[in-house]
Parts: sequence; structure tokens; C-alpha cells
Amino acid sequence: MDRLLLEQLAGEALRELLGAVRGTLFCRSTAERLRRSVEPLLPLVQGLGPHAQRSAGELGELAARVREALDLARRAAASPRWNVYRAAQLARRMEAADRGIARWLARHAPVHVIGGVRRLRDEADARIGRLERRVEEIAAAAQPPPPPPLSVPVAPPPLMHKGVPMHMDAPLTKGSVAAMPVDAPPLKGVAAPAKAGVTAMDMELAEGHDDEGMVGGGLKVAKEKVKEMVMSGGGGWEVVGISGMGGSGKTTLAMEIFKDHKVRAYYNDRIFFETISQSANLETIKMKLWEQISGNIVLGAYNQIPEWQLKLGPRDRGPVLVILDDVWSLSQLEDLVFKFPGCKTLVVSRFKFPTLVSRTYEMQLLDEEEALSVFCRAAFDQECIPQTADKRLVRQVSAECRGLPLALKVIGASLRDQPPKIWLSAKNRLSRGEAISDSHETKLLERMAASIECLPEKVRDCFLDLGCFPEDKKIPLDVLINIWMEIHDLDEPDAFAILVELSNKNLLTLVNDAQNKAGDLYSSYHDYSVTQHDVLRDLALHMTGRDPLNKRRRLVMPRREETLPRDWQRNKDTPFEAQIVSIHTGEMKESDWFQMSFPKAEVLILNFASSVYYLPPFIATMQNLKALVLINYGTTSATLDNLSAFTTLSGLRSLWLEKITLPPLPKTTIPLKNLRKISLVLCELSNSLRGSTMDLSMTFPRLSNLTIDHCIDLKELPSSICQISSLETISISNCHDLTELPYELGKLHCLSILRVYACPALWRLPPSVCSLKRLKYLDISQCINLTDLPEELGHLTNLEKIDMRECSRLRSLPRSSSSLKSLGHVVCDEETALLWREAEQVIPDLRVQVAEECYNLDWLVD
Repeated sequence: MDRLLLEQLAGEALRELLGAVRGTLFCRSTAERLRRSVEPLLPLVQGLGPHAQRSAGELGELAARVREALDLARRAAASPRWNVYRAAQLARRMEAADRGIARWLARHAPVHVIGGVRRLRDEADARIGRLERRVEEIAAAAQPPPPPPLSVPVAPPPLMHKGVPMHMDAPLTKGSVAAMPVDAPPLKGVAAPAKAGVTAMDMELAEGHDDEGMVGGGLKVAKEKVKEMVMSGGGGWEVVGISGMGGSGKTTLAMEIFKDHKVRAYYNDRIFFETISQSANLETIKMKLWEQISGNIVLGAYNQIPEWQLKLGPRDRGPVLVILDDVWSLSQLEDLVFKFPGCKTLVVSRFKFPTLVSRTYEMQLLDEEEALSVFCRAAFDQECIPQTADKRLVRQVSAECRGLPLALKVIGASLRDQPPKIWLSAKNRLSRGEAISDSHETKLLERMAASIECLPEKVRDCFLDLGCFPEDKKIPLDVLINIWMEIHDLDEPDAFAILVELSNKNLLTLVNDAQNKAGDLYSSYHDYSVTQHDVLRDLALHMTGRDPLNKRRRLVMPRREETLPRDWQRNKDTPFEAQIVSIHTGEMKESDWFQMSFPKAEVLILNFASSVYYLPPFIATMQNLKALVLINYGTTSATLDNLSAFTTLSGLRSLWLEKITLPPLPKTTIPLKNLRKISLVLCELSNSLRGSTMDLSMTFPRLSNLTIDHCIDLKELPSSICQISSLETISISNCHDLTELPYELGKLHCLSILRVYACPALWRLPPSVCSLKRLKYLDISQCINLTDLPEELGHLTNLEKIDMRECSRLRSLPRSSSSLKSLGHVVCDEETALLWREAEQVIPDLRVQVAEECYNLDWLVD
């Protein structure tokens, strides 16, 4: 309104000014110049409308200048003709006014011209957008209706036309829902968000996803339709959905919605993304989501929150969007839906839930050309078939993937750089896989199995081992590599090479750039992890399950259950030939177990979620057990019962304990003579180590690798550790109460790697560390209270690398540091790098690398 008033005032002033100028006589030439400056402005100002782009400030300046010129013209017109002095004075002032108006024009006129051009362009874009939407609506209306449901198909379903959904009436291999929509393009475990729970503020939005594959207009149209669902509706609560088969692009689409600027602006960034999975801890997820939504920390259990508070929701905080990815059952969804005004839930699932979800977008399979484009990117790193390839054969293999993006990516990558005979063989196997099952999902697995069967035997076995870990959980890279080394007779570099090969073939995802970072000679694997898409895990389980139960090489509980599977119990009287046994339960008491025999078992993985856990009695029958992994996914550390089972594990070589409360160590026990590696992660150790008199060198006579990570109650290491002369690697990280290392550390003459990082209370290294003649790598990064290094550091003549980043209180280096002739690499902060300048002059080939600060909280996700 103020702008319009200024425009009217400026217009009236201009008209009056022209009239006054015409009335002047004596200073006619000056007044004429002023008229020529002002007259073109009249139509310009008169043409201004309420949508003009000029600011009120600009128009105010123009109005002020016009009023000044008007006043001068009036006085010039009224001035007596004989008053020459006054006429000359007014002429000079009118010249100044003329220059002022000219400057205004020079400054603002080009901007207004550009603004007019932009306005015309925006109007044209809007018209074109309306035309494009109308064309899309007409095209959508012209598509044929979907075919009738197929009941237990024997032949593979025909290739779908673009936009035509495909349905199945055959029962699924997982869950209890009888029918599942099969139209869509996909993503998940093999890329971002790592399946664990991702909040709107923490999430790494740039991370990739294994479900990806939607291309071009398909993703754009799907995104607009889902955006319309999530950004419309009344002020109440509502549940909308994205539905489609595994690998069809549901999570990719959900992530696009999560990242969309318009959606984030609509919800004022109050968007929360959470992955559920089949074995999710719903109480933990509900509490986490409520704390994020309400902004309050819940003290106690979720069910203690007053019902009226949940229904009312957070006051005056605006609308909320909760995205629930990978929901497997209606009961899960009912537990996780918040029913307060302004809360909208977007559920992403292989299934539809019509009783709760008001609107559902069904994913569409890719049409032939889109599918071929995705396939060629995976197989040839380009959008189309190369001139040197057999176009007909490539199209046949691509067509067998039935437009499913994940299958296109996996099978395409597996055939990269393969000769034509391998392509022909893959095509034939893909075409024969349809008869294995009536379910479309099973057919997908059989088609995808062809890409696994093309792998070398050990690589294929390593892929199948991935199915032994729980779905939607990060697999510790240290555990995985260690298992492969034990049961496949691999060296560590070879096991890592297989890991990279599987990653390059899109069969798993390395989290946190593990391929580059964990590939360093002195990297610790326990900092990194692996994820896998659900469909790929299903594939591994499917291929493993082809053999009879007692003959399987891997005996796996596919998901968490409260008791052991019934078919295990039915077959318990016959020995199981499994090499790997993986069990996933809740709390287990002695009565919950039944006796089984595993004479060939080499790996036992016990996944559970409870505060008390009774070790299975059949451990005693596992005479060939080499690796034991216990991972507690509960909220508190677990106490173990039946510890006497360890006394029978004479062949055990590796032990991984996660979120376990270690009992006090007895003075004497049966030694574990073959145990090489112990990893303690998120464990409670204080009661175990406090006042312990156990002779660790007698209990673990061949221990070579000790890892302690995130054991926050660890204050000191028992001095008897220094008697284990076989120790080659000690890694202690994120132990915030650890103040110092044992004084006798120098007795570990075989120690080559010492990591003590992210231990902020550590204030010094024992002087005896300088006696470690075989030490090659020292990591003291993020020890922020470390003030100096031992003066005789230069005695470490074999030291090759030091990582000392974020040691902010370290102000000087020992004089002897220039004697570190083998030192080739120092990683530190910019300030510390200055301290190494003198040493760089005398140490040949020394490279000082200034590292960027990195704060990693990924360990909190699970």
C-alpha cells in the first residue's frame, strides 16, 4: 500500500513539474533540459502497478528528487524577469536537480529493465509448467488399466509397460501378508542411510543407496505425487505410504522427500527418518522419535508418558513429518504412529496397510529403455550399449531383470568385463530361474542368484556369509574379516580384497569410506562397518537354504525370535553340519535351550537383546569352534551365565564381546591356549579388572591382538597384561576414564602397533614405551590432555608412522625425535606440524600430513 501511494505521489509531481517548467521564460534553456530529463519518467511511473519490482525506498528517492525539481520550476516561473541574479541561481539549482535525476536513472533504470525481463521469463516458465503438467495428466489418463492379479504364476510375468503396476496373489516368503504390490524402483542397505535410525539433523544427505535406480522422469513424477500426499491434508494426524517390492526404489524416493527443500520448508525442518526392519526394538525407536519430536528427554519407559501428552503433541512447534522406512507388519506401524494434530507419517514398506494408511503411492517398475540405461551404467559405465557389445544379448539379459533397478545394478555389475560366453550363460540361468518358486520375489532372488554363481568360489562363500548377520544392522568390519580369515583360510589382505570386490559389485556397502581408510596398512578395522540391502541378504539366505536343514553350511535364524526355531528342535537328534551358526533371540534362560550337536561348527554368532543371557549348553560340543561373537543389541550391558562353557573351547582363536558386563576374573582358570584375538566393545570392565590377580599370560599364552573400544569405565589396565609377551597389537579407543598405561608396557617386546586414541583423560605415556624396539605405529590422536612425549622417543628406531592429530596441549617434541630414522609419516594438526619442521630436515622421506578435524558419532546409531 505504501509503495502504491509513493507511485501516485511521484506521478502527480512529475505532471505538475512539466507544467511549471513550461511556464519559465528567463531560464528557458535550463528548464528545457530538466523537462527532457523528467518527461520520459511520466509514462514509466504511471505504468507501475502493485506487482512492480521497485522497492519503496527507490520510489521514495525518485519522488524526493521530483519534488525538489518541481519546487525549483515553480520558483523559476514566479520569478520576475528583471531579477537576473535570482534567475541564474535557480538555473544552477535546476541543473543540479537535472544531474540528480540523471544519476537516479543511470543507477536504477537498467535494474528495472532486467526485472521486467525476468518477470516475462517467470510468466513464460509458469505457462510452460502448466502445459507440462497438463500433458502428464493426459498421458497418465491414457494409460491402460493394470492387468488382473496373477495367481501362482508358473511362467515369468510379461515385461511391464511403463507406469503399469504389477500385483501378485501368491504368498510371500517373508511375513504374513498374502499379497504384495510389485511395481517400483529401489534402494537400501547397500548405501545410505545406514539402516539404523537417522534423524533429520544428523543424516548425511549425500550418501548413496543400494536401492537406487529410478531414473529421469520416473523419479520426478513419483516425487511430485508423494510430495502432494505429505504436503496436503487437514490439521489432524494422517498416515500415507510408499509401497513396492524389495529393491524397487522405495527408500530412494523416501530420501528424496526427506531432502526436498520445499518439504523441509513446509515442516520447518521437523522431519525425522527412522528405519524399522523386522527385528526392530520398537520401544527404543518410539522413545527416540518422541524425544526428537517433543525436544524433551524421556526419563523412564515410553509407556510411562501420559496418554494425554502423546495425543496433544508438542505445543506450538508446528507440523511434523515422520518417515518410517522398511516397515514389515501392521503391528509395528500401529505402535509407531503418533496421533497428535499436525503429525503426518510416511510409511515405506513392501506391503500396503489399507486399514491405517489413507493414501499409498505404488512404485512403478522401469520400462524397457529406462531399465536398459540403468543396466548399461552398471555393466559398461555408460548410458547405452557400446558398439563392441552384442546388443541383442545385452538387451536379453537386461529384459530378464524385469525392470527391477536393484537386479539391473547387481547383475550388470557382475557381468562387467566378462566374455560373451559368460553373458550367454547368465542369460540362460536367469531364464531358468523362474520355475523355482511361484512368488515374484523368489523369482527375483533366483535371477539375482545367477550374478552370485558367476563369482569365484571363495568370493561367493564370503557373500553368503553376510546372511549370517541380523538385517538392518551394521556388520563390524573387524568381525567379518576375522571370520573370513578363520573359515576360508585367507590372509588379511586377501580377505580385504574380497570385501572390496563385493563392494564394487554392489553386493555390500562399506560405511565411512572404509575402502580407502581401512585399506591403510595400520588402520584398525573396528572403526568401520558393512551394510547390506535386505534383498541381497534374502538372496544369501535363499541360496543357503537350498540344502536340507542338517546339511546346510550356514545355520541361520533369519530374524529375531523369542525362542529357537521349531524345525531346529525337530531335527536336534541329528548332528548339524553347519560351519557357521547364527542365533538371534531376546533373553535366554537355561530352560530355553535344547541340546544340539555341531561337530563341524567353526563360528558361533550369538545376537540378543537382554540384560541377562545364558550361554547355550551345546557350546561344549563345538570342539572345532574358532570364532565366538556375542553382540547385545539391548539398551544396557548384559550379564552372562554359564561361563564354564568357555573352559571347553580349547581351539578358540577369536572372541568378540559387545555390550557385555565382564565378571570378576578368577585367580586361576583353564588357559585358552589358542586364543589370538580379544575384542571388547561397549563392555563394562571395572568389576572385572579391579583388584584382579589373574595371571593373564597363563590364561592367554598366545594372545596377539587386544582391542578395547568405548569401555567408558576403564580407568587402568592390569599390569599383568605386560606379561603377555606374544602381544603384537594393542588398540584402546574412546575410553574416557583411562588416565595412564601400565608402567611396565615396555616389556611387550613383540608389540608393533599401539593405538591409544580418543582417551581424553590420558595425560602421559609411560617412559618404558621407548623400549618397544619393534613398534612401527603409534596412535595417540584425540588425547587432548597429553602434554608431552617421553624424552627417549628417538629410541623407537623402527617407528614408521605417528598419528597425533587433535593433541591440543602438546607444545613440544623430544629432542631425540630427530633420531627416528625410519619415520616416514606423521599425521597431526597444523600447529603440531610446525614442531616437526626441524625433524623434517634430518629425517629422510618424512612426510608431515595436516589432517582435517573429524567428529564421528556413527557408533551411536545402533
